[in-house]
Amino acid sequence: MSLTHYRFRSLWALPAPPAAVFAVLERAEEYPRWWRQVREVIRLDDTTAVVRVRSLLPYDVTFTAREVRRDPAAGVLEAVLSGDLEGWARWTLTAAASGTLARYDQEVEATKPLLRRFAVVGRPVFRANHRLMMRAGRRGLREHLEAV
Repeated sequence: MSLTHYRFRSLWALPAPPAAVFAVLERAEEYPRWWRQVREVIRLDDTTAVVRVRSLLPYDVTFTAREVRRDPAAGVLEAVLSGDLEGWARWTLTAAASGTLARYDQEVEATKPLLRRFAVVGRPVFRANHRLMMRAGRRGLREHLEAV
């Protein structure tokens, strides 16, 4: 596996039932309202959007996300990614005592030249940057769900 290949998994305990969480997560164009690192989502059609994100590090990552699975009954949202990141991302929601356990899995190859150029020395920093972004997303979604 190359130094520009990444696998991520995040688990978010959320205070709402899976159907309510799914309803928020399936509306990607609204992510910037509650997840400040998701700077912009531009819908191209019903299943495709261009997404621009930026966490702590001073660079944007832009990719196209094309939905390949939307299954409310199974609690699964999955997309293939192309652009600065090539690969896939998936949300899997399950009922939990306190509401929902949201599992986010992502497997990507970084194609952005900056990420490739600094792969050796930057890899731990890039992973930490992703963790910070996901932590902020979890916090933002919790607050959004509690306000609704």
